[in-house]
Amino acid sequence: MQVPTRPFRGLAAHLLLAWLLLPISMPAAWAAIDASALGARYDASQANITFRVYSSRATRIEVWVYGTPQGAPEAARYVLTKDAASDIWSRTVPVAELRDSHGVAGTVYYGYRAWGPNWTHAGAWAAGSTAGFVADVDAAGNRFNPNKLLIDPYAREISHDPLTPACTDGTVYASGAAHRHKDSGPCASKGIVLAPDPTSTGSKPTRALKDEVIYEVHVRGLTMHDTGVPAALRGTYAGAALKAGYLAGLGITAVEFLPVQETQNDTNDVDPTSTAGDNYWGYMTLNYFAPDRRYAADKSSGGPTREWKTMVKAFHDAGIKVYVDVVYNHTGEGGAWGGSDGLTVYNLLSWRGLDNPTYYSLTADLQYSWDNTGVGGNYNTLNPVAQDLIVDSLAYWRDELGVDGYRFDLASVLGNTCQHGCFHFDRTDAGNALNRIAAELPPRPGAGGNGVDLIAEPWAIGGNSYQVGGFPAGWAEWNGIYRDTLRKKQNQLGAAAVTPGELATRFAGSSDLYGDDGRKPWHSINFMVAHDGFTLADLYAYDTKQNGQPWPYGPSDGGDDHNHSWDQDGIGAHQTRAARTGLAFLMLSAGVPMIAGGDEALRTQFGNNNTYNLDSPANWLLWTRDATEADHETFTRRLIAFRKAHPALRPAGFYSGADTNGNVMEQLRWFKPDGAQADAGYFDNPDNHAIAWRIDGSEFGDPASAIYVAYNGWSGDVDFNLPWPGAGKQWYRVTDTATWNEGPDTVALPGSEAFIGGEGTVYGLQARSLLLLIAR
Repeated sequence: MQVPTRPFRGLAAHLLLAWLLLPISMPAAWAAIDASALGARYDASQANITFRVYSSRATRIEVWVYGTPQGAPEAARYVLTKDAASDIWSRTVPVAELRDSHGVAGTVYYGYRAWGPNWTHAGAWAAGSTAGFVADVDAAGNRFNPNKLLIDPYAREISHDPLTPACTDGTVYASGAAHRHKDSGPCASKGIVLAPDPTSTGSKPTRALKDEVIYEVHVRGLTMHDTGVPAALRGTYAGAALKAGYLAGLGITAVEFLPVQETQNDTNDVDPTSTAGDNYWGYMTLNYFAPDRRYAADKSSGGPTREWKTMVKAFHDAGIKVYVDVVYNHTGEGGAWGGSDGLTVYNLLSWRGLDNPTYYSLTADLQYSWDNTGVGGNYNTLNPVAQDLIVDSLAYWRDELGVDGYRFDLASVLGNTCQHGCFHFDRTDAGNALNRIAAELPPRPGAGGNGVDLIAEPWAIGGNSYQVGGFPAGWAEWNGIYRDTLRKKQNQLGAAAVTPGELATRFAGSSDLYGDDGRKPWHSINFMVAHDGFTLADLYAYDTKQNGQPWPYGPSDGGDDHNHSWDQDGIGAHQTRAARTGLAFLMLSAGVPMIAGGDEALRTQFGNNNTYNLDSPANWLLWTRDATEADHETFTRRLIAFRKAHPALRPAGFYSGADTNGNVMEQLRWFKPDGAQADAGYFDNPDNHAIAWRIDGSEFGDPASAIYVAYNGWSGDVDFNLPWPGAGKQWYRVTDTATWNEGPDTVALPGSEAFIGGEGTVYGLQARSLLLLIAR
């Protein structure tokens, strides 16, 4: 099997203007969640198993049952019957028959073989023959091949990956003249029939999204290097559960795991010092229901599901939500094999071999994949049946596996309004997947309560896919404009023009992106870095990516060439200052802050900005700390605590406005360094590099009557004249990120803030630093 890599997906050059959201109504054609009961399921008595799979184009489907996951022939095979009205194929099999007649007494493994117009059923066919073959692909886009054993799209667990140390020949899954006859059955992944599991996921937090602090991390990387975790549990769900206390102590309220649905990674350790074919991040999904078995210490049947749920409970017990990164824009089947004719040689693992035009967006002639993702072909997110799978999968992870929210990879693809031959994002289209997801899995109310948190990565490749600020109601977004604006201001002084007005808009919640359609500041997920790029430390330590270095920090292909990074002239104290300032941006901005795992302790990838293929220390968090790392962790912990203690930093709506009596509320004022209020002339001048703001805490029930923040983006010191702190109040310093203030107490503990003075006090702020004061 050819496993496509995940190259950098570039962003379009321009932001499309947001338009007003039109009313959305639910199309009558949408099925209820899990209405078709697809997959393989025991009945209530567990005496029978019913296999149900969708295909509108197949002419014959058989389920092959196995007693072992690989290396042995099938124990039984059954022909499924098609219901013409629903296009669902099914067969019920007594468990006693499997046990007594076929010797399947334990775990039931299974897969499907399918025939269709391009490969008709012939009595002479046997696995490994070409009897009945017509074409690898026909004019209708069908790619049936009964020699390929197919994963059930609704399997709750799968036995193993297509490629394993015992089965390394990926060509057995391929179509085309050289491969179509190869039987994949002995090596292929099998579905596992699971009985209902009673393991609890605990009580879900109902906290409002506006109050979250998100920690993005890989479940394996979280503990692989942690000697405080038992060796057998490192890199597993069970190991991750042991870090709930640490993350809660750091102040994290939501852990966001990189993809945990089954992906091809069983071969990562075959050659432990090679990156050939390795997939670490997990953005090539093999099944949308199954927790990845490789991340389970208990790899028995049902083990990954039980262990995942137990981990979720540990986080819930610590008050932490669990988010998962989901990839419904493309799948692990990928696109045409590189070096082939581009037409006939494709992987047939699951969806493509069951109903290619239903599950994938194709070119207008239905012969090729339509690729808007950069990794082989779009999932057909507009097709109602393909949408059913998305919604059913999300509901399963919410209801059965305890998940609180989702981050959707390349989510613009879910807004596509064209199935084949084109791509067009339209957030007003009631029939697209984005609006269906929000309608059927209701987002959490703004004030908190039941629901899910929906977070989009609001771009893909090409077309009108760059949609920061363009998603429909109910959706939060990774705010890539926030990231790029603040990076430019910090790292490209004199090279990139950023006005104080642009900075102010980002600090205040990006009302230009989210306020025009009824969304709120908390629909902006603010971040400086994420898994896909530099770490926080590397953003300020490297001018360019360093992806060609040897193992274990490379080599990695792809990666963005436009990072808005700067090595601070190689001066270590300036690099740590920049990291403190960047983190302070996040924690003091309206919106929801997200940090990447390890950034609390200045984790480095030594400049590699695309580590998708490194299952190595490049991606595994370190748990030892030198003095600088320990100080930064303390800085992070205290700054998060400050944010959580001050509701004025977590507004439910955009600052200012009017109260119920029509009175203008001065919730926030912007200041020039001389203490005068900033006007349009100051805001619009890119030669101005300093800005300050004062938030009236009394408007928010904040324990501080006022909060003052000043940012000096200039290369030299700037004096700031402090504004009025309130009647009878004085200003006290919480933190100054300047180099003079390094150490474990860079952020003062509550009650130990340094006295600064009252209105008109002049504070000299060093270059490229941020000041935080409170009034009391």
